Amino acid sequence: MTKKIVIGVDGSQTAHLAALRAGELALSLGAELLVVCAFEGLQVERIRQGSEDLVISHEDDALNVATEEARKIQVVHQELVLRPLAAHGKPAAALVRVAHEQDAEVIVVGNKRVQGLARVLGSVARDVAAHAGCDVYVAHTHER
Repeated sequence: MTKKIVIGVDGSQTAHLAALRAGELALSLGAELLVVCAFEGLQVERIRQGSEDLVISHEDDALNVATEEARKIQVVHQELVLRPLAAHGKPAAALVRVAHEQDAEVIVVGNKRVQGLARVLGSVARDVAAHAGCDVYVAHTHER
């Protein structure tokens, strides 16, 4: 069975830094990296352009974010096997679910600096650590 690592991305710089760290980890373990962007809404927008109907959804937007981040990681880690995915749900729950469904060994999350109770790890990192059925790696993504 191929080893798998899940990384959550949202298009932010902190997510990008965590994704690069996840790429390094995946390479060192010989694992496939699943680049996941969560989306919450199931809204679909239809745009008529001439004789064609274009259908745009939150899922498409999320997959585009994951695909773009996978492309950026691939530039740095050319030999890495990557798979971009869009996952429905709140970010932490979506990452935990994808990791479970894909039998991932590790979920990588960033420690995005936030205020209040979530300050120690960040709300997504905290929620993933609390609910994951696999190891969780918290990547340092802000200035010390």
